[in-house]
Amino acid sequence: MPQTPIFSSMLGTGCRGQVTPDTGERSGDPVYQDGNLISGSLEVLIQHLVPTMDYYPDRTYIFTFLLSSRVFIHPHELLAKVGHLCLKQKQQLETGVEAEKGKLKAFATKIIQLLKEWTETFPYDFQDEKSMKELKEIAHRITQCDEENGTVKKIISQMTQDLLMALAARNQYQEIREKFRQPVTDKGAVLKTKPQASQKDVLSVCCDPLVLAQQLTHIELERVSNIYPEDLMQIVSHVDSLDNHKCRSDVTKTYNLEAYDNWFNCLSMLVATEICKVVKKKQRTRIVEFFIDVARECFNIGNFNSMMAIISGMNLSPVARLKKTWSKVKTAKFDVLEVNMDNKQPSLRDVLMRREGFFWYHDVNNARFHLFSVNGDLLQKFWEISRQIHDFVTWKQVECPFEKDRKIQSYLLTAPIYSEEALFIASFESEGPENHMEKDSWKTLR
Repeated sequence: MPQTPIFSSMLGTGCRGQVTPDTGERSGDPVYQDGNLISGSLEVLIQHLVPTMDYYPDRTYIFTFLLSSRVFIHPHELLAKVGHLCLKQKQQLETGVEAEKGKLKAFATKIIQLLKEWTETFPYDFQDEKSMKELKEIAHRITQCDEENGTVKKIISQMTQDLLMALAARNQYQEIREKFRQPVTDKGAVLKTKPQASQKDVLSVCCDPLVLAQQLTHIELERVSNIYPEDLMQIVSHVDSLDNHKCRSDVTKTYNLEAYDNWFNCLSMLVATEICKVVKKKQRTRIVEFFIDVARECFNIGNFNSMMAIISGMNLSPVARLKKTWSKVKTAKFDVLEVNMDNKQPSLRDVLMRREGFFWYHDVNNARFHLFSVNGDLLQKFWEISRQIHDFVTWKQVECPFEKDRKIQSYLLTAPIYSEEALFIASFESEGPENHMEKDSWKTLR
């Protein structure tokens, strides 16, 4: 991913070396406004992506189109079209005089640069055999442009090696994330017929709310760092076009987004487990107040996802019904956090960019796409989506400033969590049922 910003000016930036044509009159013709491409057929947009001897697309356009194109066309199909255009230009240059060899090599260099940007920014586009086959075919054609000294071949070889390493790293992360910890469901392990004299809980591992909030931030950033632009674009890619063209969402599962969602759920369940499993009311009250302080520290350092997960855990029914415990809790700070968590509050909406930024994607997702025509309004939305996703990609590269505590992180990531049923059992064991409905539930659970 390029480190320098590529969205440095207006949306829909023009392309270097591109001569602005007249406004297209036929459906699908390219339409420009103030030098910016605002509408065109899919074929035109693909041509705008492929370099020529006198032209190389702007990096903003490359990122935007490669990201957005998956809504209309599979990556391997796009590669095939790019390869066809490259072959046509190569054949034209080969029919020229001897002096054209220099131009042929210069053209090859531009194609390699495009492929490098593609493989580095969206390596997962090449996860399937079809995409890798198309990439190899393009690479083989381009290598022939410089058979004398083999410079092009070496660059392509290094690019392929880097791509395979990136794919291997992502696949390894997916395998780890697939091994999600399972909640405790054994009733015998949950029923507290005899109070436990000593029971390890979060306070025995960390009693400083700020330190725990910092460790939660480490975990959050690790998972965010493994979310990629194409994962986020899946939000848009779930809708088929008018001719029922299947988008990429039917081949690629968003493992990284699922892992991030899973962590939110695990943290919520961990909070509820830590509260419900405690036998003594005084200790439960202490743990509830501790997590309120942790949520507040998360808010202070900008870790809103962990803050919301903690609050969600304390709002789960097995925890919320513990009235005797909550009567001893100083709830003023908790009430403030709940108000801040409400997405209707402008104060939180303004700072929760990664959530606020995707609210309006629903409008794009419900649009009726036409495979062969991208109108100006829709293209403008794609520019905006790409800008926000690029901002997210840039933001996620920030390193966590807090010292990592492996002992605390190990507890957060591996401590047993109860299933919903087990939470209710522990909750009823802590504070008995108070009405007929709860008594019936308790009888069924036991």
